[in-house]
Amino acid sequence: MKQIQWYPGHMAKTKKEIKEKVKMIDVVMELLDARIPFSSQNPVIKELTGHKPRLILLNKADLADQVELNKWVTYYESEGAKTLKINALSGKGVDKILPTIKDMLKDMVEKEIARGRIQRPFRAMILGIPNVGKSTLINRLADKKKLVAQDRPGVTKKTQYIRVGQDFELLDTPGILWPKFDDEKVAYRLALTGAIKDGILPIDEIVIYGFKFLDQYYKNQFEERYQIKVDIENILEIYNNIGQKRGCLLPGNNIDYDRVNELFLYDFRHQKFGNIILDRVSEDV
Repeated sequence: MKQIQWYPGHMAKTKKEIKEKVKMIDVVMELLDARIPFSSQNPVIKELTGHKPRLILLNKADLADQVELNKWVTYYESEGAKTLKINALSGKGVDKILPTIKDMLKDMVEKEIARGRIQRPFRAMILGIPNVGKSTLINRLADKKKLVAQDRPGVTKKTQYIRVGQDFELLDTPGILWPKFDDEKVAYRLALTGAIKDGILPIDEIVIYGFKFLDQYYKNQFEERYQIKVDIENILEIYNNIGQKRGCLLPGNNIDYDRVNELFLYDFRHQKFGNIILDRVSEDV
């Protein structure tokens, strides 16, 4: 696979702004997609934020394979980050965020009080890759529609402060991807979940990667969804069987492979195979 590069100008600008503003921040909130808790973590973010206290929020946690997700919680906490499972859209677990941050910063507050300073609002920077749910989470925390939230990457274009009650200020940033993807597995996983704009990678390569992943880890769900038997050594047969079962046909009863690709991606992105996780602690760290 060719080395993939997707780094719009606003992402380069965001990287510069994060460097400049991180000094004013008390805590970093890093939002990850619980279905790709490794692939959705931008290594650049850790470099930019240095030793700031870090709260990892595993968004869409109720859509993920809980056995595997718990392994990621254990891993990230062993790395020194507080970790919470949430769903920004439904609000599940969101009420734990602010109390957790207060607990993380209690030593800082005690020092401020000892110096006779008036307690100011905590400042949190919220970071994450595109389409991971930052705007949805901020709207939930602020209890009002302050930001545009859409199911496509690259909607937030500038950094901005959002006030959350009397105690917190959130610095929202546009989603930032790293300049290039050296690991093709990460690129395919991001593409499968919609973090990379469709068209950046060939759709058939993404779908075939999805076939192989499901065959290895969730074969029963794969076969049950389409009522087929999967022989991963015969990719064309999988396409043909899905096409026949789902009516993805051209005139003359020929398989419409483009429609099969679109169907599979839709099903994958809408949890039609059940709760899954694309990343594995045992393989990715």
